[in-house]
Amino acid sequence: MKSTGQNIDPSSAINWPMIKQLLPYLSEFKSRVMLAIIFMILAKLSTIILPFFLKEVVDILGGTQSVPPSKFSINSPNWLLTPIALVIAYGFFRFTNTFFGEIRDTLFSRVTERAMRRVGLKVFSHLHELDIDFHLNRRTGGLSRDIERGTRGISFLMRFMVFNIVPTLIEISLVIVILLTSYGVEFGLLTFGSVVLYISYSVIATNWRSQYIRAANEADSASSSRAIDSLLNYETVKYFTNEEFESKRYDNDLVAWENAKQQNRLSLLVLNSGQALIISAAITAMMVLAVMQVQAGIMTVGDFVLINAFMMQLFIPLNFLGFVYREIKVALVNIEKMFDLLSRKGKVADANNASELNLTKGEITFENVNFSYQTERSILKYLNFTITTGQKFAIVGTSGSGKSTLVKLLFRFYDPTSGKILIDGQNLSTVTQKSLRQKIGIVPQDTVLFNDTIFENIRYGKPEASDDEVNEAIALAHLNDFIQQLPEKEQTMVGERGLKLSGGEKQRVAIARTILKRPPIMVFDEATSSLDSHSEAMVLNALNEISQGVTTVVIAHRLSTIIDADQILVLEQGQLLEQGNHQQLLAQDGKYAALWNAQQKEKKA
Repeated sequence: MKSTGQNIDPSSAINWPMIKQLLPYLSEFKSRVMLAIIFMILAKLSTIILPFFLKEVVDILGGTQSVPPSKFSINSPNWLLTPIALVIAYGFFRFTNTFFGEIRDTLFSRVTERAMRRVGLKVFSHLHELDIDFHLNRRTGGLSRDIERGTRGISFLMRFMVFNIVPTLIEISLVIVILLTSYGVEFGLLTFGSVVLYISYSVIATNWRSQYIRAANEADSASSSRAIDSLLNYETVKYFTNEEFESKRYDNDLVAWENAKQQNRLSLLVLNSGQALIISAAITAMMVLAVMQVQAGIMTVGDFVLINAFMMQLFIPLNFLGFVYREIKVALVNIEKMFDLLSRKGKVADANNASELNLTKGEITFENVNFSYQTERSILKYLNFTITTGQKFAIVGTSGSGKSTLVKLLFRFYDPTSGKILIDGQNLSTVTQKSLRQKIGIVPQDTVLFNDTIFENIRYGKPEASDDEVNEAIALAHLNDFIQQLPEKEQTMVGERGLKLSGGEKQRVAIARTILKRPPIMVFDEATSSLDSHSEAMVLNALNEISQGVTTVVIAHRLSTIIDADQILVLEQGQLLEQGNHQQLLAQDGKYAALWNAQQKEKKA
């Protein structure tokens, strides 16, 4: 499975219009961009002037320039004045060329870095807006590589597109004009022809290479995904002693990466060799033509040096232009995937006229709700029930009966296939997802924590909460005794995904986090499943205290934890089988009673 979107056809053309999406980021610093362009022009003019100083120095020192003996005799110190002044001027303009280029890059660096920041944030925010289905199918390693390469590509594209390709083309045009006007049509045409041939070859060869670049990127993402997936599940690997198996699978991905990189390198050999041949042939032809002109007395040795300098000076940026074009193609390939992410639309989205959820009572109603993940398998079937204000409502059933799916629908991670879910008479599809989820708190069965301190993981339930509020939540979740046993107390790092804590400890952190949020609707999905009997009793008392006057939905496996529920819903294969309180359901002697009797026998055993 690919990390993002659809697989890209290696033979497809690059999506050049993507560049238009980057232009708004340039407009944020218009004055900086304009100033940087001015210094770019100054640097390029300094480059064009340099060969003329060399020509004059060579002609004067070689005696080919006519100099009045009275002023420039070999015995007069004035003879050295003009060459020395020209050499000093040459050094000055060479320095200004570099200096202006550095100023240009410094000015524009803020533009590129801000663009990377803006786009990176946009992608990050967009990923959080995508539905849960996308995140269940993503591969984190490949996804992170796609984003990393994409942001780097934006930096390269913006800097080199503006400050390398454009000035190089300007320099080429100026050199061709100078050669045409000063040295004849043959020099100008030869230069123009070699430049056209070089650029044409570079474009054709680079387009051909794009398939190998994409293949290398795909292999790189695949190997990264494999490594991260294996490391995140290292406990499972060790349980089954599959270290060697994982290494072999990873090596298979690395073999694909190695082969792709080798093909990429061979294609680069073809490109570079062809470019070098064109450059060498062009310079050689120009030098032969210049030598013939010098021998015929039409040109001076200084002219020969000037033409040679121009050709070397021309093909250095031209060679760099080939590199830049190649890298721009690479950057566009990398940006392609990142922009593919931005173009993805979530299956669950706010309506155009979505309003804030106005929660007054906290009454939840399911009306004829049907749901299926795939069309061929129905999960929930025509569910109808109402959870009244302040009621403790429990949902029980065997595995696969649809209990957790109900929670996902309540949070609107998915929309019902048909039917509707209402809170205080408001259809969830008509309110904003943010306002909905702000009103609901959850203690999930599988608690995943951030790689931060226990204290900050609890504060995550209400980021603006004070330290006193967090400490109060810790006390209500009966975490104090556990925290005091730790060397660093509440500042203890929990590790990646909270792996340094046990399942019960993580659940109590999750309970404290939800207590801190204090939402008007609370959901407990097997919230005490990892706790021992003593801890469970304390936590249940705490949950009962904070649930007073709050609509509470409890997904339960252990029926002993929900005997005080106002209503218990019994699900079987996605259908409502029974409903009532504990005593009523026992009196019905149906599915609930059977589950209760089975658990009581297990408890006695």
